Amino acid sequence: MQKAFTATPTQIACSSCNLREFCLPADFTEDEIRQLETLASLKRAYRRGDYLYRSGSRFESLYAIRTGFFKTQVLHEDGREQVTGFQMPGEIIGLDAISTDIHTCDAVALEDSEICELPFNRLEKLSRQMPTLQRHLHKIMSREIVRDQGIMLLLGSMRAEERLAAFLLNLSQRFAARGYSASSFRLRMTRQEIGSYLGMKLETVSRTLSYFQEKRLIDVNNKSIELLDMPRLLALLGQQPATPL
Repeated sequence: MQKAFTATPTQIACSSCNLREFCLPADFTEDEIRQLETLASLKRAYRRGDYLYRSGSRFESLYAIRTGFFKTQVLHEDGREQVTGFQMPGEIIGLDAISTDIHTCDAVALEDSEICELPFNRLEKLSRQMPTLQRHLHKIMSREIVRDQGIMLLLGSMRAEERLAAFLLNLSQRFAARGYSASSFRLRMTRQEIGSYLGMKLETVSRTLSYFQEKRLIDVNNKSIELLDMPRLLALLGQQPATPL
C-alpha cells in the first residue's frame, strides 16, 4: 500500500520557522540555512491515520515534523501493534532505515500533520560539505539511542506508576521546550497506544490514570491532562528527571 499524502501550498522557509532551533544547529550561517531550505523545500500534509511510510518500504528521506503528531509502530505476526514512539513538531523521523535502506516500522499520523521531507542522498551529500550539519545529524542519532535506552529502562525495571509518571513528565518537558504549557496538554494517542508503548495493558493504563487522579497528581478529562503536582510525580521516579522517551 502506498503512503497517503496530499501536497500542501504552505511554504515556510527554515529561516522563519518557529521550530528552527529543533531542526537546525544554532551556529548555522545564513548561507548554510539557505542551502538547507533548498533541500527541505518539499512540504507534505497528512490526515489523521495516514501512513508517512510503512515497514518494508524503501528508505528515501528523513522527515521533520512541522505540525501535528505521529506514532511509529511495528506489527507482530499475529497482527498485534507494538508502538515504538510518539513524535511531535520539531522532531525528525525515518532514522530507522539508514543502515538497511528499508524502513523497519510504520509511521502513522495521529492528527492532521505537516512534514518537511529531506531526501537523504542530498542531505548526506550536503552534510559532507557542511561539518556543522553532519555533527547535528550525529546528535539526532545519539538522541535516538538514548531514547531507546530509556524505553528499555522503563520496560525492565519500573512499576506501572513509574512508567506512566515518566511518560507524562516527558511529554510535559517536550511541550514546554516548544513554548506550550508544561502542566496542561492534550494526549494525541489513545490509552491503548500508551499501553502498547509502555508495556502495560489497557486496563492498567486506565487504572493508573484513575489512581493519579484520586491522589490529585493529575486531572483527566477524556484526552486532556493537567499535571497538578509535578514534584510528587517526580518523586515516583526517585526525584530524577523524566527519562527521555
